[in-house]
Order: sequence, then structure tokens, then C-alpha cells
Amino acid sequence: MNIREIVINSLKGFDPRNEIKNPVMFITEIAFVLSIFIAAFPSSFNVPSSGVYMDFYISVTVLLFLTVFFSNLSTSLSESQSKAITESLEKMKVSTKANLLKDGKIEIVESDKLRKGDIVLVRKNEIIPADGEVIKGSGYVNESNITGESRPVLKLVGDSVTGSTMLVTDEITVRVNVNPGESFIDSMINMVKNSVRERTPNEIALSIFLSGVTLIFLIVVASIFSISNYSGVRPNIDILIVLLIALIPTTIGGLLPAIGIAAINKVSQYNIIAKSGKAVENAGDIDTIILDKTGTITMGEREAVKFYPNMNVDERDVARAALMSSLNDETIEGISIVRLARSENIDVNDDEIKDYEFIPFSSETGFSGIRKGDHYIYKGSLRSLSEKLNLQDQYINGICKQISLKGGTAIPVASDGKFLGVIELNDILKPGIKDRINDLHKMNIETVMLTGDDEVTAAYFAREAGIDDFIANSKPQDKYNRVVMEKERERMVAMIGDGTNDAPALSKADVAMAMNTGTQAAKDAANMIDLDSTPTKLIDVIFLGKQILITRGSLTTFSIANDISKYFVIIPAMFYMFPELGFLNILDLTDPLRAITAALIFNTIIIVILVPLALRGVKYSPSSASDLLKRNIIIYGFGGIVFPFIVIYIIYLLLSLGGIAW
Repeated sequence: MNIREIVINSLKGFDPRNEIKNPVMFITEIAFVLSIFIAAFPSSFNVPSSGVYMDFYISVTVLLFLTVFFSNLSTSLSESQSKAITESLEKMKVSTKANLLKDGKIEIVESDKLRKGDIVLVRKNEIIPADGEVIKGSGYVNESNITGESRPVLKLVGDSVTGSTMLVTDEITVRVNVNPGESFIDSMINMVKNSVRERTPNEIALSIFLSGVTLIFLIVVASIFSISNYSGVRPNIDILIVLLIALIPTTIGGLLPAIGIAAINKVSQYNIIAKSGKAVENAGDIDTIILDKTGTITMGEREAVKFYPNMNVDERDVARAALMSSLNDETIEGISIVRLARSENIDVNDDEIKDYEFIPFSSETGFSGIRKGDHYIYKGSLRSLSEKLNLQDQYINGICKQISLKGGTAIPVASDGKFLGVIELNDILKPGIKDRINDLHKMNIETVMLTGDDEVTAAYFAREAGIDDFIANSKPQDKYNRVVMEKERERMVAMIGDGTNDAPALSKADVAMAMNTGTQAAKDAANMIDLDSTPTKLIDVIFLGKQILITRGSLTTFSIANDISKYFVIIPAMFYMFPELGFLNILDLTDPLRAITAALIFNTIIIVILVPLALRGVKYSPSSASDLLKRNIIIYGFGGIVFPFIVIYIIYLLLSLGGIAW
């Protein structure tokens, strides 16, 4: 959106149907209209019509116009950012041909003709025609147009893929899971568009508060008018209008819509799409954050580094069994096990495993491997293999404990009723994660880590990262149960997820972020979607939510505080005929009309001055609520009283130097 459009939209904002949504600015607009009539027909309002007063009336009219205009301008600037985001999203959409599989044959159709449930074949260097799930094959997909990440992402069976991204290797078969107009990019566009119009609960509550304050001061000014008439001193209506505008919190009233819209825009800059402003706002009130260990606390790329044989078992036999159980395992861990075994010159041919059935890993069983009749080779967690296969081995238990104590992950290998040995997987903490967790603690946010690892490994990483609590050997139900437990404690909960089994917990959490690489069920249940699929972004969102709340609170404090300064300028000037009120004239301003004009000029320009702060946000560093309140009062409370006195006095002097005397 260019400057011309922003200005035009700001002028369109004068439509009363638009302004009535913001009571403070609606009253300001009514005052502006009334001031026009006073300037045009002063005799009808029984006010002086000499040249001195006429200049004052015109000045008041112009300044009231600018006050409303600058308020609309701040909103237009925020909406222009949203429009730019929307336009960039729309450019992502690519219309292409699709290889529709129908009755065993390939039919070439336009991508916008695809429907939910259709099966399409995507070959190397072809555009994926629609959102869906990989049901056959694997390959690397370039998602840079959505995530900005240039490195292609490996997609396996069960992974979700996004329309308009490109398959750069191999060949995959995709089941379409959306209808036209319901794609992920379409949803993102709608989310950003809707974010311009929706108001968050806190914003609504603040609007109600501001409306109440405005009504009170409206009654106060009306009372002054009535009392003055009764006492025989008829006040100048234009001065009463200025008093009203100075009394009501026009600063925060003018900036409030911009702050709300900017919140959604700032989330988008993190490459996160928020389905509602409420989700972003909730992030500022989070009490508990639930984090997965792998990929969030740790790097997540667990790599096999060593095979440990059981007593009376050759290490090569352990490596061979681990290799056979992992040949069809397309997880990162499975691929690394195959790589480690082959690096030790151990391999098997296709004939040796052709009759075996591959058993994929599931969170319910806790293991994966191969099986042929009664013969099996499984690898998985010690607890799962011990319980499901009824195996016990103290020597293997000891190896697993030693690996866990040094932060590794132990994966026992079992075959035909006995443990053959253990595979050691190594993982490390993400750089900087300990500092991020410490920042959460400064905000009194409790951290909970969930992991499929055993108690020892979980305790090691929790201790190293500074995590408050952890759940080891966790299953999907544990995540949901923990969210419910925290909610029962009346705590606000944030969590991330990417699988279908995460959907129940995501739908229950106050701030729920789904990974873009996750399943459609997870995306539907969440109220935020991370396009980059970076789990630690949930922490960034919490910081952002805090910043938004602090920004709104700081500007509200400043707005109400600077009104106090304006009272001490306008009220003495308004009642200059009463010497006993002279003690209120702190700045010793001798020209009443010039003093009132200076205060109104400040009231107008302060909105413009604070627009960048409203859009950018108040600088936020992790700290407790009491520290934030103390800083808020000192900077925006005390500063909000002192700053206007200084600026109003400077404006008054400039008006005097400019020869403006009313």
C-alpha cells in the first residue's frame, strides 16, 4: 500500500460508522464537527466573533481534524503492513497441472480442479498441486517460498506437504486433503485479512474502560457548562471542547487499533500465522509452557554412535541385527543406525530380509523392527521392550543407565526372547536454549519437558537446560493430561505439536502452535502455525505476547498521565478570571488562548510521535510483573506527566515567538 492509499484510507476513516467503534475518537470527531459550526456561525453559539477569537476557533477546528486524522493514519499504517503480508502470500499460490490418479491411470487436470480425497502423483521437479499427505514414496521438497528456508525438507509417508512447493528429488504419491479455497495458503491469507478487523478480548476490555472514562468526562464538562451558566459566567464552548478532548484519553484511543493490528503483523514477521489476535494476546499471560525434548530442548538429530553387545554376544551380531531392523526405517535415527553399521563394514542383501514384515515405530508400542512368523528383531525403549516382550536383563539395564547418565539415548535391540545389545544415540542441547529457559523463569513461567526417553536421560537434559519438571517415557495421552492438569490449576498453558495424536492437547491449550510440517489435524487444532517448523519459536511468541501487553499498558499509562499535565494548563487558562485558581498555573502561562492552543497542539502531535512505538512495540526484557509495573510507572507514568509540561511550554514559546497572539 503506497502513501496515497494510506492517506485516502485515513480520510475514509472519518466515516462515523467506522469511528463509532472507537468511542474516544468518535467523541473527538463530534467535537471536530461542532467546532466547524462554531467557527462558521459563532453568533449562533453566543461566543465572541472578533478576529482574535475567530483565529482560535479555526485553529481548534484544524487541530481536532488532525487528531482524528492521525489516529486513522496509525490504523492505516498497520493495515498497510497486513496488506503487504497478504499480497506476498497470494504470490505464493501457483496454478499448475496435476497428475490425478484415477482407476489406475493418470489424468492431467488443473490443480484448482482437485478435491479432497483425490490421489495425485508428483514427480521430480514438479510443483505439488495441493495440500495433502504423502501416502507413498519419499523425497525432498523445496519449501523456500513458504518458509524462507533454502534447504529442501525430506518428506516421508505420513508427512504433510503444502501446495505450491516443489519436489526436487524422487517421486511421491499424495492424497489431497483440502478443497479449492481451503488450502493452507488460502487459510493464511484469510487469517491475515481477518486480523485487521478482529479485536482481542483485552482490547475490547480496554475500549470499554476508555468508553467509561470518556462518558465520565463528558458529564464533567457538561456540568461545568451548566454550573458556569448558573453562576452567570458563560464559558466559551470551543474552550470547553478543548477541555473535553484534553480530559479524555485520546492518545491511547487513537493508537489502540494500531497496536492490535501490529500484534498480528509482528507474529507474521516471525513467519508464524496466528488464527486470531486472542492467541497472540494469550501468549503474554502464559503460566506454563510444555516443550518436547527432541527438536526443542535438544538439536533433535539423534545419531547412532556405538553398538554395545550383551554378554556372550558379538558386537558385529548386534550391529547386524540393528541394521536389519532399520533398513526400512526412514526416521533420522533409523537412517543413522544403518549408516553406522555400514561404516563398520556390516551389510545384508535383499534376499536376507525379503520375507520379513517391517513393523514401523508407534508411540503406543514404543519400538520398531522386522518380523517373520515367530522370529523378530525389534529395537526401541528399554521399558517398552521389557513390558511388551516380557524381557528382563540387568546387564542391559546397566548399559542403558550408563548411556543415559551421560545424556545419550539407549536403544536396546531384542531378538527372539532376548536382548542382543544396545545402540547409543547422541543428542545435544540446542545452543542458547538454557538462556531462553532462564528468561522464561524470570517471567515466572513454569517449564515442563516431555520426552520418550527414560527417567535418567530425561533428568539429565532437564537439569542441563534448567527445566522445572519433566515427564519421561511420555505417550500422546500424557501431553493431553498435563494440559488438563495445568488448566485445572487455573494456569494459562502453551504447547507445540505436529502429530495427529497432539491434536487433543493442542485444542485444549491456550496457545497452541502446530508445525507446518505436521499433520492437518494438528494444524486444525492449533491457533498458530509455524511456517518454518522451528519448535523454539513458541518461546519467541511468548516474548512477543508479553511485549504487546506491555506496549498497550505503557501507552495507556502514558495517555492518562499526560492528561494530568494538560489539566494544569487548560483549567487555569479557562478560568483565568478567577485569581484564586492561579496556583494551578504551574507553567505561568499568561495568554489563556495561546496556552489552550499549545495544549491542543501537543494532544495532536503526541499521537504521531507515538505511532512508531505502537507499531514497533515497547522494548521488553524478561522480568517479573512487579519489575515491569515499577518500570512502567517510572517511565510512562512519571514521564507521562513531566514530558507534556516541557513540550507544551516549548510550543507556547514558539507560538509567542511566531507572533501568534489571541
